[in-house]
Amino acid sequence: DGRRGSKVFAEDTAGVLAALGFTVRLSDKVCPTPLLAYAVTHFEAAAGVMVTASHNPPEYNGYKVYAHNGAQIVPPWDGEIAGQIEQAPAAKDVARLSLAEASEQGKLETFGEALDELYLADVLALASGEPPAGRGELSLVYTPMHGVGLHLLDLALKRGGYTNLHVVAEQAEPDGEFPTLRFPNPEEPGALDLAKALAEQHSADLILANDPDADRLACVVRAASGELVPLTGNEIGVLLGSYLIQRDPAPADRPRLTLASIVSSPQLGTYAAAHGVEYAETLTGFKWIANDALTALAERNALFVFGYEEAIGFTVGEVVRDKDGIGAALILCELVATLKQEGKTLLDRLEELHRETGCYVSSQRSTVFPGQEGSETMAKIMESLRQDPPSELAGIAVAAFRDYQVGLRTPAGGAPEPLTLPKSNVLVWELEGGDRIIARPSGTEPKIKFYFDVREPVAADEALEAARTRAEERMGRLQEAFVALAQG
Repeated sequence: DGRRGSKVFAEDTAGVLAALGFTVRLSDKVCPTPLLAYAVTHFEAAAGVMVTASHNPPEYNGYKVYAHNGAQIVPPWDGEIAGQIEQAPAAKDVARLSLAEASEQGKLETFGEALDELYLADVLALASGEPPAGRGELSLVYTPMHGVGLHLLDLALKRGGYTNLHVVAEQAEPDGEFPTLRFPNPEEPGALDLAKALAEQHSADLILANDPDADRLACVVRAASGELVPLTGNEIGVLLGSYLIQRDPAPADRPRLTLASIVSSPQLGTYAAAHGVEYAETLTGFKWIANDALTALAERNALFVFGYEEAIGFTVGEVVRDKDGIGAALILCELVATLKQEGKTLLDRLEELHRETGCYVSSQRSTVFPGQEGSETMAKIMESLRQDPPSELAGIAVAAFRDYQVGLRTPAGGAPEPLTLPKSNVLVWELEGGDRIIARPSGTEPKIKFYFDVREPVAADEALEAARTRAEERMGRLQEAFVALAQG
């Protein structure tokens, strides 16, 4: 991608692999993460490497590793690679060919525009066969946040007929210093200020934002009142997932499947079940969504419709086996244009969904525990919650307790039953009425994350806001009770 050192690190990786005897294909320009995932399957490669630190601060870099199936690696491969890294010699002692040497020996090829065109053709094929009229008038603002998404997103939208696109000029080109941003994460407060200013200038219907490696997608929608309203990852997820379920008829011979990470809102699952579509949860991380979709394809010929995680990661169909902020943006624009024809916005569609599924409210709380002492404290908290789980919270009975570390779900008053997901340090409390609480340590930061999901039925004759108020009040009580319990 366009971060500090990414080009050098990518070339070093190619040189090391070439010295080991592999034929390496190296991108001839900055490359979005979804394009790299696509390249792995297109070239039938043994593996793929994407040098990126996604939406982290400028001083970070690293890389993502993809298996031959185009999905990011899962156990045991990750642990085996980590073990080999521990045994590796110092960098100066690792054999490496220069790019010129690798090319002369037939070990290095490059890819670029030709692959872009293949990717774009497949992404555009995800769009409706009957595109919405008036899509060219839909006013869009886009920011790649100093990242690498502009080239492909611009081509995808314009070829799809979404030609009224305004790009935030100050953030258009790749720049690993991210000079206009405190953090290059579209979910951060203030990160979309320049995009919002441009949206006001052009009376835009929708703001789209990719993170710097373009695998995530954030959006801000224009309400009927004229206000610009940011949507959460859960809201975008249920909007896209429900639209694709509704848009595409079920094939006669293949079950349809949607997937979401375990910490994402259950709302899409409620909608999918009502429409005869399978829904399953995975562990946190898009690698699990992609690999579970591939397993379902291999075992049951299941048609993967959509997958998402609440941290603004989405993928549509089977083109890219990772989250794809470019393909997701195209389908979101299609949905917005379709709704606009009906005199509606994404917010109107969300209200319809809440009335159909129940009003869902989600929130997240984190507690930071720095240093070695903090790590020990986190372990003690998780163990205490595991060994002595509450039977009720804020006056609401716990219907079942899931412990993914031991792989068991225990209904209240019932016998434990096995869970199917891989073992992981995640605890889930299912509450009567459909509410849910999840606790898990962060995989990258010294903190425990608590996820709260509340579902409130909506009467046919009541305003949605009344149900939302009840849900938010209950959310507050649950948060207070659970955080107090966790902190002892």
